[in-house]
Amino acid sequence: MKKLVAGLVPVGTMTAGAVIARTAGTQEDVAFADAIWAGMLALNLAGEGAIIGLPYLGGPPHGETLETFFVEADLMGEEGLPVVKRNYGPFGVSEAEALADPVGRLGSVTVMFQPAEGYDAEHDDGFYAEYLPDGAMDTAALGTALAGAIGRCLSGGCIACHIGAAGDDYLFTTDTFARRTQAME
Repeated sequence: MKKLVAGLVPVGTMTAGAVIARTAGTQEDVAFADAIWAGMLALNLAGEGAIIGLPYLGGPPHGETLETFFVEADLMGEEGLPVVKRNYGPFGVSEAEALADPVGRLGSVTVMFQPAEGYDAEHDDGFYAEYLPDGAMDTAALGTALAGAIGRCLSGGCIACHIGAAGDDYLFTTDTFARRTQAME
């Protein structure tokens, strides 16, 4: 069942099986990222018939124009809140241009998901993935798939950036969604 919250935020379920990796770009990371993509397709959060939200101005590295969706999900046996961000580009794409041609202007789709406690406890157990518009995994300069604990070494990447977000939730867009903690379960 899908619901729209605040007009922009689809809430539904994606189901997929368990992620264990604590690094980035492993076969397990890519398999989990593929399951996330399949779930996004099922909820119309990706692909040709994707739900369109209200684009807003963003910034590097995601893009100048973005859409963000928060989705309740069960992925590979892990319940959580994937944060799905559509990144329109290249830089210079306006909100109006993204709305007029969302498929043609899409540069990438990024996801942050908190799977099992202990996945990467040092960094709030976040799993990150970046996809090309067709759902293929994006890769770093050296060919590593952008899936898993990207930037765990804090020299660059998702974790290195998002660790600086206010509210201890690794999100820059909102502090509305509390991260799962052992005390909450």
